[in-house]
Amino acid sequence: MRAVVFAVMALFSTLALAQAPAFEEGKHYFVIEPAQPTSSGNKIEVVEAFMYTCPHCADLEPFLLAYRKNLPADVQFVPMPVAWNGGAEAFARAYYAAETLGIVEKTHEPMFAAIHKEGVRFTNMEDIANWYAKYGVTAEAFLSAANSFAVNTKINRSKTMVPRYGITGTPMVVVNGKYRVDVSSAGGHQQLVDVLKFLVDKERAAKKP
Repeated sequence: MRAVVFAVMALFSTLALAQAPAFEEGKHYFVIEPAQPTSSGNKIEVVEAFMYTCPHCADLEPFLLAYRKNLPADVQFVPMPVAWNGGAEAFARAYYAAETLGIVEKTHEPMFAAIHKEGVRFTNMEDIANWYAKYGVTAEAFLSAANSFAVNTKINRSKTMVPRYGITGTPMVVVNGKYRVDVSSAGGHQQLVDVLKFLVDKERAAKKP
């Protein structure tokens, strides 16, 4: 009889562990209060706050790129370059200008590589524009895009959302305006992606009637 009791207890313990959340709020991820509105319609929005000059962002990028290649249909991934000082803003404008000109998919990884692997020095916006000119646009067109109304609007949104999300460093990922996770809290690069998937599943479950 005692053996049966212990077996039942062990079964319930196993079930409890299986049902326990894989990641803990306040440890692996943090709740954003108040939750912020998204811009992805009915899709679950995943925002990546990054800087091209940030080495930690460069280290994380391959893991996020792998995640994006198999992005679920109900998820929208939104890179958001931060612009909290002059240097960061120049590269944020570069990202958004490349996006506006339709070359961001060709230039995103190479820009990280140029800064962190090739040692390319960018001292001003003209240097940045000349680098992008290798990708089928003129430096003049790039500078025009970087200072356009569309890019100014995106820069202003980034400046607004960074404090609202509670972003104090990069890289950081925000899920559906509700949760914030970084490499340190997650416990590593792949672990961040795992936490990200966990939070997306959490939001997907919350949408079910």
